[in-house]
Amino acid sequence: MITIRNATIEDLDGIARIEEICFPSKEAASREILKGRLICYPEHFWLLFEDDILISFIDGFVTNERDLKDEMYDSPKMHDEAGDWQMIFGINTLPEYRKRGHASYLIEHVINEAKAREKKGVVLTCKEKLIPFYERQGFVNEGISSSVHGDSVWYQMRYSIDD
Repeated sequence: MITIRNATIEDLDGIARIEEICFPSKEAASREILKGRLICYPEHFWLLFEDDILISFIDGFVTNERDLKDEMYDSPKMHDEAGDWQMIFGINTLPEYRKRGHASYLIEHVINEAKAREKKGVVLTCKEKLIPFYERQGFVNEGISSSVHGDSVWYQMRYSIDD
């Protein structure tokens, strides 16, 4: 059975383990960064479980900034719950559970939460090979991002919520 819930600080170890598995070390958030995020905005961590096993999560925060900037990754205090845009810092699924629709299901959940919270939309960055995946989810490619997080080239993707 698939379930989704928001995170608590007790989920930190599982979240940190998945982050470490899913991202190269230059791109992965450290345990301390993840802890800071969890303390400041746990309601913007969505955890997906299959039969009580944490297999995927999305985290991010809310801001009035239209674009995802590198300093946002390390500065939980930049979160503004009244902001217009839901930023996504990471979409993480354990490798053995990929290509089963879990990430798509979780993204749909986050979009629905952004709609319910009356946000203007959802913004994320991804590598070029993932652009088609996010486009299938309804995101629009806005081109190469100013982000150089982890010394990589990122593309900014935006899902705009119609009024």
